[in-house]
Amino acid sequence: MIELPKFIAAAVQTSPVFLNTAATVDKAIGLIHEAARAGARLVAFPEVFVAGYPYWNWIMTPLEGSAWFERLYRSAILVPGPEVEALCNAARQAHINVVIGVNERAAHSLGSIYNTVLTINSDGRLIGRHRKLVPTWAEKLSWAPGDGSGLQVHQTDIGPLGALACGENTNTLARYTLLAQGELVHVANYISLPVAPPDYDMAEAIKVRAMAHCFEGKVFTVVSCSTVSEEIIRAMEEAKPGSRPLLERKNSAFSAIIGPDGRVVGKPLIDEEGIVYAEIDLARCIQPKQMHDIVGHYNRFDIFELKVNTAPQRPVTLYGAAPDVAADNPELNQTCEHDGCTANAGAAH
Repeated sequence: MIELPKFIAAAVQTSPVFLNTAATVDKAIGLIHEAARAGARLVAFPEVFVAGYPYWNWIMTPLEGSAWFERLYRSAILVPGPEVEALCNAARQAHINVVIGVNERAAHSLGSIYNTVLTINSDGRLIGRHRKLVPTWAEKLSWAPGDGSGLQVHQTDIGPLGALACGENTNTLARYTLLAQGELVHVANYISLPVAPPDYDMAEAIKVRAMAHCFEGKVFTVVSCSTVSEEIIRAMEEAKPGSRPLLERKNSAFSAIIGPDGRVVGKPLIDEEGIVYAEIDLARCIQPKQMHDIVGHYNRFDIFELKVNTAPQRPVTLYGAAPDVAADNPELNQTCEHDGCTANAGAAH
């Protein structure tokens, strides 16, 4: 008889220590242990929680925001790297699965940052790195687009786990790609976006997207959203006077856990800081799929075909005979650890 996990999930709704990488990682580690003490076996953190979102792109001109891009780059992390190792150690100590958003800097370039979602299993092993496929609107001023290599569902002790960042949860094909790999637990992480158009209800939009994914795929979704702290508001207001009202708008953050019927499980958080807890029982995914299994009997694979390129995209592939400089310089004859590069350390990047 098939046994499906039943467990407590936690969704964190809080703000990072703005552009302070070390302090934000410490905050995340504390919240990982807090969620584990409450009995959670999965804890989800907001989009780019380490260490902040580029709000300046929405309230400043590109020229005005240029110096802030440099600050964001300096606070971004390498994956893998010491900050990831610290998060992995915390997950292992707490024996909890962790999904967390980070600003990831490219190892091969000083100018590229990715909006990245990391998945760490309860053994403390980094099992997933997904870079947001398309930065949304003004975000294109800060982040480079990711590739399909991170569109993966990971087998964990709480079941098949997948994740997408913010606006990607409106990308039907990206969501279907995860569902078609057997996803049963989905993490959707967001930032609070009070600077959206006046008639846009960010909290409602987040909820609708999560409910749609759950109902269509008959899965659970854990939604984790950041908040806009007073620290962030002050920093932006000092750089762009008059921006405070744009950042104080309510109904901008929503965190919750949604069931396979598209309904909220437990009590959600709107705007307030805290941690949402709820029970996830994967057995609840079975009966709804009898009606609509869009990755099985409720589809027509003879009519529809989806092909996904999951190859990592690299800036350069070097091949052929290299200059024989390493013979006289043994220190150059080392494997290159730079992201997306297959050259020797002594080769030009």
